Amino acid sequence: MFTDTHAHVYVEEFENDLSEVLKRAGEAGVDHIFMPNIDSGSIPALHKVEADYTFCTAMMGLHPCHVGENFNEELKIVKEWLFGRRYAAVGEIGIDLYWDKTFVHEQEMAFRQQTEWALELNLPIVIHSRESLDMTISIVSEYVAKGISGVFHCFTGTREQAFKIVDMGFFLGIGGVVTYKNSHLGEVLEDIPMKNIVLETDSPYLPPVPYRGKRNEPSFIIEVAKKLSLIKKMEISEIGSITTNNAKNLFRHTSELIDKSSSEKRN
Repeated sequence: MFTDTHAHVYVEEFENDLSEVLKRAGEAGVDHIFMPNIDSGSIPALHKVEADYTFCTAMMGLHPCHVGENFNEELKIVKEWLFGRRYAAVGEIGIDLYWDKTFVHEQEMAFRQQTEWALELNLPIVIHSRESLDMTISIVSEYVAKGISGVFHCFTGTREQAFKIVDMGFFLGIGGVVTYKNSHLGEVLEDIPMKNIVLETDSPYLPPVPYRGKRNEPSFIIEVAKKLSLIKKMEISEIGSITTNNAKNLFRHTSELIDKSSSEKRN
């Protein structure tokens, strides 16, 4: 049993074959999928997939790559939804210094505002930190004493950065990058406790080996689990069990949905 803690299965890359994609996910042992939001334009599709598939659960947030001049308008929409119904987390939020640094200040403002909403709602945050890991760790550290929790999605940092994150009580989201030939992530994870690791695909992005160059999908999470089982010298089934339990702890207010998905699959 696996839980994909981060997959954008509602985007246009899946609009023609989503049911087949999700069927393959189930056959691969994926019992539940958590979906981060992108911006106001992605919300209808996000909610539709959640409504159509009970094992897909939505988060709500404004992705840092979509923070621009109108970010306050976008945040207003995010707030209306966050405070209007239940979500698994506030995400995907954070800071991206890879694609465009034009609105870095606005990205930080949006990140802090959404983190404060997460505290108010007692929800975890799902953090995007591409080329900004030290910066996001520093910002998050300011909120730890207030009780913030969450996951650093698509973690690819150093051993030192990993321990700073787990020492704050956060999880590391591990995906396809761990399977890449030139990735140092396997060495970093050797010393990280399994209790701090969750699995993800970030579908349709960052497919694992041997699917590089193709569209990523939740069923490919098995390749991430295989690699992690080699790193940790554990059975794949144990990797699945531990990381799924970690996902329940991460998304604690919706953890019953994971149990429900698992029960429905067994029955």
